[in-house]
Amino acid sequence: MTDNEPSTPAIVELDITADTCPLTFVRTRLALDSMAPEGVLVVRLKGEEPHRNVGRSVRALGHAIVSEVAHADGSMVLIIRKKAG
Repeated sequence: MTDNEPSTPAIVELDITADTCPLTFVRTRLALDSMAPEGVLVVRLKGEEPHRNVGRSVRALGHAIVSEVAHADGSMVLIIRKKAG
């Protein structure tokens, strides 16, 4: 790769389906804090409360939720882009 080529943001996956609030957001926040700006975090969670709390908290910190996909097993996958710098 040369200096003129854009770098691809890192993609990190996090499964918090077995966790309960507030640990769901704590683990999400720790993952985001360890990532480079504009990195992508794929979070799998389960339950309405974690979905609502993680989504609200992530947005409040200035990150973007790119997509939310519900799965047949009751889990939800959030794709989060970390804010730039």
